[in-house]
Amino acid sequence: MPATTPPHDRRRRRTTRLLAAAAALATAGALAAALPSTASAGEKTGKHWPGRYQDVQLLSFNDLHGNLEPPAGSSGRVTELQPDGTTKTVDAGGVEYLATHLRQAREGNKYSITAAGGDMVGASPLLSGLFHDEPTIEALNGLELDVTSVGNHEFDEGARELARLQKGGCHPTDGCYGDEEFEGADFPYLAANVLDEKTGKPILKPYWVWKKKDVKIGFIGVTLEGTPDIVSAEGVKGLSFEDEVETINKYAKVLQRQGVKSIVALIHEGGFPAGTAYNYDCDAPGAGDGISGPVVDIAKNVTPQVDALVTGHTHAPYVCTIDDPAGRPRMVTSAASFGRLYTDTTLTYDRWTGDIARTAVSSANHVVTRDVPKAPDMTELIGKWNALAAPIGNRPIGYISGDIGNTGTESPLGDLIADAQLAYGKELDPETDLALMNPGGIRAPLTYAAKGAEGDGVVTYAEGFTVQPFANTVNLQDITGAQLIQVLKEQVSGANTAAPKILQVSAGLTYTLDLTKAGADRVVTDSIRLNGAPVDPSAVYRVASNSFLAGGGDGFPTLGQGTNDLVGADDLTALEKYLTANSSATSPIAPPKADRITIVK
Repeated sequence: MPATTPPHDRRRRRTTRLLAAAAALATAGALAAALPSTASAGEKTGKHWPGRYQDVQLLSFNDLHGNLEPPAGSSGRVTELQPDGTTKTVDAGGVEYLATHLRQAREGNKYSITAAGGDMVGASPLLSGLFHDEPTIEALNGLELDVTSVGNHEFDEGARELARLQKGGCHPTDGCYGDEEFEGADFPYLAANVLDEKTGKPILKPYWVWKKKDVKIGFIGVTLEGTPDIVSAEGVKGLSFEDEVETINKYAKVLQRQGVKSIVALIHEGGFPAGTAYNYDCDAPGAGDGISGPVVDIAKNVTPQVDALVTGHTHAPYVCTIDDPAGRPRMVTSAASFGRLYTDTTLTYDRWTGDIARTAVSSANHVVTRDVPKAPDMTELIGKWNALAAPIGNRPIGYISGDIGNTGTESPLGDLIADAQLAYGKELDPETDLALMNPGGIRAPLTYAAKGAEGDGVVTYAEGFTVQPFANTVNLQDITGAQLIQVLKEQVSGANTAAPKILQVSAGLTYTLDLTKAGADRVVTDSIRLNGAPVDPSAVYRVASNSFLAGGGDGFPTLGQGTNDLVGADDLTALEKYLTANSSATSPIAPPKADRITIVK
């Protein structure tokens, strides 16, 4: 599985860089500015020999999720902190612009690597998801991605499909799309902590080494150990997911024994900075500042042999330093999601030691603004796949009177989807009482402004697919009132204690969420009502939810204990049926009020 690879041949074929100027929107994080006094980066000590230090550019991004076209609504914006303390939003994202920004950033940097932190595919808009994410792999090849870790969404269609994305070949069911066979990724997917249960070995390469002349840097890639909790059981069947820290430390020793002393970990797990702006300084002192979440413990325990951590999963932007086990600051970065940002990190390589001069590491997140020229090759790629997707994607399925957002503890779109699943559940079984929807399954908002030629307020099938791309079925099951109460408490306890997952609920289900309390007590039991009546612990309720939740996913084991299961059509069909039945051009659906959960802060 391990591989040591020279720079890609395509590096020598790199196309002429786009020279259009763009104002750089960046936030800089640096461990220290000064190099050791003996030399400066890239300095020549003679006619033929390079100096001791060589700056290596590391460009990185994460959680693209197949967003080839500019994402819509809030998913296509980032928040920027202004010098006076106010904030503004900036439109961002789209691979046509990402390609231009990356190519401009590489200008003048002979030593440049591009890496990613997982979830390049999965939960993708129709343009990519309809074709099993082949368009995204083609785009990543065009972006000249060198290496990425796997993320949890790389397992949405199982390990066999992930292997196909890596190696190529036509889809086993849907075949080839066009005249040519899919060639697969030009870059390695790294899955150091994802093992085949039968062999005990990683299913893909655990690490990869970038080399240019006498400079070499190793990359170890892992996904979060909890991947099986957030992916369908079928997607991770036959696989085991090992501890992130133990795995990285193991392969850091392997690389060290091979003489590779400069190491970067690509980790599909992340954190939550105290500020939401992409240029928030999470190293600033003060109460409530900094970063929290799983990445903090990981960073504190990964061996000091690792020089930088590129992370992801939480979709948050940050450039932070977190002390390693030796007490030395180490750079930890994330570029939000959907291709809205990229991170530019300078790693100063010490030729005398073969290691990174950590005191010279600097990093900054940059916005993928849309005020630069579009990359023609990406425009051509999008056009090719859009031509195949258009007959399906452009079909209207409903009408809305305004933006229906997917953010907040309870979101308007969450209410709408839960109502759609309740209505569909009643079609399957009139005794259906309520519906529950996991917030992570709602991938984008519905926006009023037309994305194409369909007209404002028109919801197309493609837009619906972008919202719910997983093809989960709508399942019905019986649970007791006591179990329903326990499900609601599992939103803020057990696996969801540190990062609550508040289910979106259908009309008629109401309760109070008291955030001043801790754990399961945050759900006020006496406040839970269904159609105005208290939930009876001994009664049986018929619940609609998607198949992922019905199987106990997202930390809701009690839902996995339901009985009398009935499996319906996919969840997008339920949404389409609801929009079609309840809206028209003259009577569009208004955004729900999102007032079913009373929140006490």
